[in-house]
Amino acid sequence: MTTTPSDFIRDIIDADLASGKHSQVVTRFPPEPNGYMHIGHAKAVCLSFGLALQYKGRCNLRFDDTNPAKEDQEYVDSIAADIKWLGFDLGEGPLFASDYFDTMYEIAEKLIGEGKAYVCDLSDEQTREYRGSLQEAGKESPRRNQSPAENLDLFRKMRAGDFPDGSYVLRAKIDMAASNMKMRDPLLYRIRHDHHDRTGDTWPIYPMYDFAHPLEDALEGITHSLCTLEFENNRELYNWIVANSGLPGKPEQTEFARLALGYTIMSKRKLLQLVEQNLVSGWDDPRMPTIAGMRRRGYRAEAIVRFCDLIGVSKNNSTVDIGKLEYAVRDDLNSVAPRVMAVLEPIKLTITGYPEGKSESISAPYFPPDIGKPGERDLSFSNNLYIEASDFAETPTKGFRRLAPGRWIRLRHAYCVRCDEVIKDEAGKVVEVRCSYDPNSLGENGPAGEKVWGVIHWVDSKTSLAAEVRIYDRLFKSERPGAGDDFLDHLNPDSLSRYSAQVEASIGTAEADTKIRYQFERQGYFIEDNVDSKPGALVFNRTIGLRDSWVKSKTVTTSEAPEIKTAQSSRAATRPKSRTKADIRQSARKHDSALSERFARYQSEGLSEGDSDLLSGASEWGDRLEALVAAGLSFSDAAKWLINEQPREDDLPIEFASPVSEFPALLAALESRISSSKARKIWKELAQKKGSAEALIKAIEADRIDDGDSLAPIVAKIMSDNSDKVTTYRGGKEALFGFFVGQVMRAAKGKASAKLVKDVLLRMLNEKGDAQ
Repeated sequence: MTTTPSDFIRDIIDADLASGKHSQVVTRFPPEPNGYMHIGHAKAVCLSFGLALQYKGRCNLRFDDTNPAKEDQEYVDSIAADIKWLGFDLGEGPLFASDYFDTMYEIAEKLIGEGKAYVCDLSDEQTREYRGSLQEAGKESPRRNQSPAENLDLFRKMRAGDFPDGSYVLRAKIDMAASNMKMRDPLLYRIRHDHHDRTGDTWPIYPMYDFAHPLEDALEGITHSLCTLEFENNRELYNWIVANSGLPGKPEQTEFARLALGYTIMSKRKLLQLVEQNLVSGWDDPRMPTIAGMRRRGYRAEAIVRFCDLIGVSKNNSTVDIGKLEYAVRDDLNSVAPRVMAVLEPIKLTITGYPEGKSESISAPYFPPDIGKPGERDLSFSNNLYIEASDFAETPTKGFRRLAPGRWIRLRHAYCVRCDEVIKDEAGKVVEVRCSYDPNSLGENGPAGEKVWGVIHWVDSKTSLAAEVRIYDRLFKSERPGAGDDFLDHLNPDSLSRYSAQVEASIGTAEADTKIRYQFERQGYFIEDNVDSKPGALVFNRTIGLRDSWVKSKTVTTSEAPEIKTAQSSRAATRPKSRTKADIRQSARKHDSALSERFARYQSEGLSEGDSDLLSGASEWGDRLEALVAAGLSFSDAAKWLINEQPREDDLPIEFASPVSEFPALLAALESRISSSKARKIWKELAQKKGSAEALIKAIEADRIDDGDSLAPIVAKIMSDNSDKVTTYRGGKEALFGFFVGQVMRAAKGKASAKLVKDVLLRMLNEKGDAQ
């Protein structure tokens, strides 16, 4: 029987519950919406939301929107979507600091009236000078002892917008000689004439985080306010504000060590710099440590939650080996990713003795026996195949155990072949190998009396699918890129490689938008890219290799150091199994007979067990499905939309506010007039009551760039602005093509399709002449 591992935070909670200090655990996660959520935030999310689940309490997602100049709705939406994707329930939806602006203002006036706060007009530089140092007490502001009436008058004028930015601040009146510098009359409010996404221009003043945060905790009844160690010195101020607020809630702050991960940058400022300087394709670039980037790369939520559980919680800052994250990802994908074959650098293999025009079907399992999962696919086999260029050596070196002249090898799941002839191009490069085969070697038998050197993978040249394969590596080549000199100096120039590959035909039979994760045998784990991949132009991202190539480069492998995996497995075994979203849905049906009835009925109406599970795990999903059917949609169309499209709509609130009466028109347009992504955008706008479906569709059509001539000026401008990169691209560095695609897509503001952008770029980049 496994038990939940203890740590110092759980020890505190257990003691509080046992003593009767609290009867319910209430935590919160309070991000500032000024960037995308990264793996460091995921640790805090898993801790705060996980504790609420474990102790049957609640956790509030609350956005600290007190600095509107740096905030954006895009970040709000992405953070909420990431937390839901990790498997946590947002309850009635996110909260905001701005929900409490009126109450905060009232408490500020109360503090002024009690002589505990005053309005100050020192400049930023003077404020720093007056604060003193660790060895020297600070000096009092000239306005520190003015009367409450004077302070209240000035503060109300600040509220009325009578003063410009930076002219006045409200400060707490505590102790300018305090040993804790945070207690030397800290700032509570500052003047900022910035438009706020939620409150508009109502407020020309905004509370400081150190003032707002403890008040929000007290107002929401938070019992355990968990934050990272850099806020340890803030705790004394946190307690002072709570104690002097007059609020009944008495939250307590507890600090834990933040996540520092090797080969990774966690600073949102530095991550934003990577995005703004086009050093990555965006916040969701698969090399980024953001949850959006990891999701696009193919990480599953279960692996991230498992990693956070694996590293635990402590009071001491340290850097976690990135190998632990990669281990969690591999371990998770191993049991869920079907095995298929893909050739990244193909050369032809022709079987001379195999009948021309013949094709046979060979059955191959999706999973090896040790996984114990059913499923198989048919592999097409003919006399014309592709194999990896690296799997052939005309003059093999010692230890090379693949195809070479005169050698027999086995084609995975198929026959044994022997290389008899090598075909080269004019430059002497091998372009084809011609082989004989043993027709009796299908299965376990090898050629009589012959040594079979190894097994290699292959695809049929007649049925395989062309695909771009992107091999992602660590973004930084240094384990600590943020230490010391410029972190950009540590960028890994080989963090992305692109291959024109061939993948087996069974991949093309996967249902659209399922985004199945695969193991490409002998290559690694891959997922179809959810941004760039299109039918007929497949793109796959490598999630992770089958083994740690970085460890191997240091001459240490898992096989050479099995204690590494043993230690990880031993530690993992002491932790509870993560509760998956499927477990949560199953539990909901167990306690709600209406959900259980829907689960059975949806299967009887033709949905698979998996789809029925998704739509019967919470009443909102089933209610929406049945509302769409009542509006005139077929049951299958409504279910398909909800399963394949709506769950990925990051911006749509859980209550599904879009009017169902508009949905038939939207679905009809989806067939011929708009893309799925545009349909989801319209769905969001319908929820915000921005017009009818038909009007919104027509607006998109009118604004679309449909021809190359209209797009060409945008492309020319991008080329002109990046003439050095154009020269480098034309010099042979084709990896820059993705950079140009991203630039043009952004400049076109999504009005042009990716295919049109790529077509025009290819034509213009390959035209002779210099960029204008």
